[in-house]
Amino acid sequence: MSIRKVLLPLSSTAAGGSSLATGLLVARIWGAHLAALHVRVDARDVAPLAGEGLSGAMIEEMMAATEKESAERSASVRALFDRAVAEQQISLAEPKAAERVATASFTAVVGREEDLVAQQARLADLTVVAHPEASGDAASADALHAVLFDSGRPVLLAPGHPPATIGRRICVAWNGTAESASAITAALPWLQRAEAVRILSSVGYQRRGPAAEELAPYLALHGVVAEIGTIQPVGGVIGAGLLAAAEAFGADLVSMGAYSHSRLRQLILGGVTRHVLEHARLPILMTR
Repeated sequence: MSIRKVLLPLSSTAAGGSSLATGLLVARIWGAHLAALHVRVDARDVAPLAGEGLSGAMIEEMMAATEKESAERSASVRALFDRAVAEQQISLAEPKAAERVATASFTAVVGREEDLVAQQARLADLTVVAHPEASGDAASADALHAVLFDSGRPVLLAPGHPPATIGRRICVAWNGTAESASAITAALPWLQRAEAVRILSSVGYQRRGPAAEELAPYLALHGVVAEIGTIQPVGGVIGAGLLAAAEAFGADLVSMGAYSHSRLRQLILGGVTRHVLEHARLPILMTR
């Protein structure tokens, strides 16, 4: 198992620098192809939102302004991509099957970002998404949830600042659910090359299913030596305890399942996934 294609949605330059740096680092680690995707807003989508009482000329003016803004944003994102690729001397070429070198490409399309990102993610081994809090842009959160819920593929949440390393020391959040099992499958390539792995679990986090003590021998069958650690809630919050335990381990990657409870329940009541999404400062590999 390996990572050969990485999808990188680039919606803006606000958090694009960190997610782009993270994506390029992943591409270098695996000798993979980084496919940057920028989705431009379709100006025609503005017309239904214009409301009643506006003349045709006013609607056309709004559409023209939207098109201008979209073009300017696309140009700035492309410039960001070109600078980063040139600085890191990454080849702008489609990868060849036998090659194990990092390559990159940039594609700009028009449409609904969450739909197109989810569709393209289905043919990527990993999708790197900017941290929603870092971008201050709803597009990042939409792309993240689109990949989690509609692609069937793993997503790597990039931190607000570019990481120096990814995958040398990995924490695995385990609670026995199907989501955490899917996360293990997605993380195996990383786990097999890691220098140290720690399984993190706790009584308050565990659901019906295998315990951490059963996961360790399973990972050993795949050549992964993992120690077992315990999550101690911080202020009664499991998610905070998980991040604290990962920081104490010196982790540069956390693997976890996402939304064992419904997204609506987590939105209203809170939950581990929600807390991690809002507060993580290191790369998070998520699968649902």
